[in-house]
Amino acid sequence: MSDFVGAALGTGFTCLMTVLGAACVCFFPGNRLAHFQKGMMGFAAGIMMATSVFSLLLPAIEQATRLGSVPWLVTGGGLLLGVALIVWMGRFLDEKMNLLWNRDHRQTVLLVLAVTLHNIPEGMAVGLSFALAGSGVEQFAAAAALALGIGIQNFPEGAAISLPLYQEGMKRRTAFAAGALSGVVEPLFGMGMVLLAPWLEAWLPWLLSAAAGAMLVVVIQELLPAAITEKQPLSGTLFTIFGFWVMMLLDVALG
Repeated sequence: MSDFVGAALGTGFTCLMTVLGAACVCFFPGNRLAHFQKGMMGFAAGIMMATSVFSLLLPAIEQATRLGSVPWLVTGGGLLLGVALIVWMGRFLDEKMNLLWNRDHRQTVLLVLAVTLHNIPEGMAVGLSFALAGSGVEQFAAAAALALGIGIQNFPEGAAISLPLYQEGMKRRTAFAAGALSGVVEPLFGMGMVLLAPWLEAWLPWLLSAAAGAMLVVVIQELLPAAITEKQPLSGTLFTIFGFWVMMLLDVALG
């Protein structure tokens, strides 16, 4: 029961941080939003690139090594699975839903899908850390630190979803709800991981690396072209680097 409560509190915190990030749309001046759209796309790209490396691929390698798997095979295979999944989603949007979404909407839909997809293994990682902590104080502190680090990085991710949606004409409340809901999967999968830890632990490296692959596709195909344009290449580049720098410091400092 204590493991379940710890996972609920830890993933509840990470979800709350996503909600708070999405709430930025309620306070951002609408008349200035267009001027910062490219910067936000670059910032989100930098965040997602750093998250792919420090929060997903490196933990996947460590987890695969601990489980006795072949790290390069698990992470490489999982990354390709994530790439294939998000590419298929993009083609599905192009072929089946082109009447509902234009190019800009398609970009945001893929962003929402990628962030939601990567939140699933993050929630599972927090849940698993509490499930393995048991009654050990050090293990519990490590699980709490993991939840803290993931929660802090979720704040800008929530904003990276809700702000572009509002920019495209969606109402503030609807854009906020879309950003907030992307974080709901974390407590669901985190608490489920506590109950199913003996059966799902072996699949966590695959899920982490698959989420990284999905993120990288969205960054390269959707976000970077929108952020780094021919007219203003420097600002988009600097925002991308700044996003990577911020998330790198958070991930390294909070472990």
